[in-house]
Amino acid sequence: MEKGLGFSNFLAQIDSVGISVLVLLISLSVASWYLIITKSIANLIAKRRAEAFLKHFWSFDSLQAVNVEFRDTAPNNAFAELAKLGIDAAADSKVHSSHKLAAAGGTSEFLTRTLRNGIDQEATRVENGLTLIASAGSAAPYIGLFGTVWGIYHALIQIGLSGQGTLDKVAGPVGEALIMTALGLAVAIPAVLAYNAFVRRNRIWLARLEAFAHDLFILITVGDDHHHHHQTHTASLPSSSVSEVNSIAVERGQ
Repeated sequence: MEKGLGFSNFLAQIDSVGISVLVLLISLSVASWYLIITKSIANLIAKRRAEAFLKHFWSFDSLQAVNVEFRDTAPNNAFAELAKLGIDAAADSKVHSSHKLAAAGGTSEFLTRTLRNGIDQEATRVENGLTLIASAGSAAPYIGLFGTVWGIYHALIQIGLSGQGTLDKVAGPVGEALIMTALGLAVAIPAVLAYNAFVRRNRIWLARLEAFAHDLFILITVGDDHHHHHQTHTASLPSSSVSEVNSIAVERGQ
């Protein structure tokens, strides 16, 4: 009798409802593992590219040099895209500040909105697929439990119809029905662990992105103010120098 029990015998005796539950669990498992593997690889690549870009970014002498670099190479990570957005927004605000509604309110406000939109877009991108992983982690145990209950129900009906209620007749079919619960847990546990890991990674990633956006905002706005102040000081230098020369000449003439 023991040779007739097991997973193969369970599959042979399963009905359409049990098959549907089994297919659903397998589909959730395949989808969640696909997302886990692809997102893990994508996150690793993004981290390496971001670290390389930040090291390269802080080695530049000015934002103009960064802008020249962006003309030659396209951004390949979130930090580079945010830097390009900020630099382009600052340049666009200077040119179209009085002609575009988006640039109304000054360079500072326009730059803030642009950087915030860039961070929100990155947050949407990194959260892609997490809903399915979370759904697999939360629903798979209950789907497996439903399959187990359904299997036990049919096993007990068959035992009742056969008229043999001994332990060896009951334990086999009930044990086979518990396979569904085990499958549900096998799907759910990796999905829950992966979801928690991805949420933590995304939180740290977006925090770093916001800190970089703050640094970028300071560099662009303070750089513009300093440049404007330097131009004003240079423009006013000849007149002050002339007045100083005149006063010295008057004193010497006396």
